[in-house]
Amino acid sequence: MAQLNKMGSSKRVALIAHDNKKKELIEWCVYNKTVLAIHRLYATGTTGQLLEKALDQSITKFLSGPLGGDQQIGARIAERKIDVLFFFWDPMEAQPHDPDIKALLRLAAVWNIPVACDRASADFILTSPLMHQEYNAILPDYSQYIKRVQK
Repeated sequence: MAQLNKMGSSKRVALIAHDNKKKELIEWCVYNKTVLAIHRLYATGTTGQLLEKALDQSITKFLSGPLGGDQQIGARIAERKIDVLFFFWDPMEAQPHDPDIKALLRLAAVWNIPVACDRASADFILTSPLMHQEYNAILPDYSQYIKRVQK
């Protein structure tokens, strides 16, 4: 039987933005302030501070991305304590912590959570009826993988 990740109607939402995308993420969040207010928000360092001021809403803040914040959010995803990831990343600039970013996106795929990397994708996810009701995400079966690596 498939294992499920049960998400409530109020989601645990991670918000991350590279420096050149912080303004865009903040504008998007302010535009969607009312909808985001019903969800529990998490963010990396500076992004979290800026969003907390702009939204006048409490945000659980982790370290700055390059200092480990991306990995902290990745750990929360692996623990199934983050339901949705909005990560406005800058495709035009190399980041010093690219391996951390790749690991974060990999974990989101491993644990089957929705990810938006730009404003259009974020709009589609946030306006989906599934964002505002209980949802059971089917988790991939990794039992064969676990058996293989434990040998």
